This record gives sequence, C-alpha cells and structure tokens, in this order.
Amino acid sequence: MTPWTVTDLGTASTREAVDLLLGLAAREDTRAGEDAILPATLADSVTVWPTLLTLARDARAPGRSRRQAVFWLGQAAGDAATRGLTDLVDDADLDRDVKEQAVFASSQQPREAGVPALIRIARTHPEQGVRRKALFWLGQSGDPRALALFEELLTKP
Repeated sequence: MTPWTVTDLGTASTREAVDLLLGLAAREDTRAGEDAILPATLADSVTVWPTLLTLARDARAPGRSRRQAVFWLGQAAGDAATRGLTDLVDDADLDRDVKEQAVFASSQQPREAGVPALIRIARTHPEQGVRRKALFWLGQSGDPRALALFEELLTKP
C-alpha cells in the first residue's frame, strides 16, 4: 500500500477557496470540475450565484460544470437568482441542455417565484422542448395557476 503525501498549502480565505473551486469547475471537464461546485456553494460569507450564472453562460466551460452551476442556481433563494435562471432560458446562445436545466432549477424555486417563471416559459419560449419541460415541472408543482394554464391550453381551439 502506498502512503499518501500531504502538502499543507496554508490558510486561504473563503473568497480564495471559492475562486479556486469555481476556477476548477470552469476549466476541468472531469468529475472533479463538476464536483467543485457544491463546496463552493457551501462557503460562508461569499455570494456565489453571480459567479455560477457566469459559469452557466460560458460556452467554453465544460458542459457538466455548466449544468451543475444551473442546478445550484436553482437552489439559491431569492428573486435575483430566479431572474438569472429565466435569463438563461431565454439566452439564444446557450445549448438546449443548459436551458432545460435552468427550467428545472426554476421549478425548485419557491412557488411565488418559480411558478410564474415556468408559466411564462411555457407560454412564450420559442423552443418546443423547453416549453414541454416547463409544462412538465408545472404539472409537478400542484399549483392552481398551473392547472389554469393546462385548462387554457387544452380548451383553446
């Protein structure tokens, strides 16, 4: 059995640790890059969602890291994060997988923010697949506004 060599890199600030982790996620197309996002989201006293939004939009970043960034954006609380998610869905330059992950992330928001965003996507998004995802997650919500939309869509000629 080979013993592990440990190197103490010293103490780093929370901001430095988050920057290191998200930098790894932005450049490593490996499980390590993807897995670097979760610990960055757990950092105390650092707001990571703006950087996650930048990562999600970066076409040069690995797809697996971009999808993880969108997922964790969906877990972030507040209207600002929800606005960022709907901006991702509407970004014509992003690939469909990232948009669909943003739809899922919107479904994870509190109802008062997530349901209206999903209804708007279901009504107006130009891509049929993205609209279908929004409708699917609306169906999972059990929200009466979703039922009203379904009735409207099913009864219009």
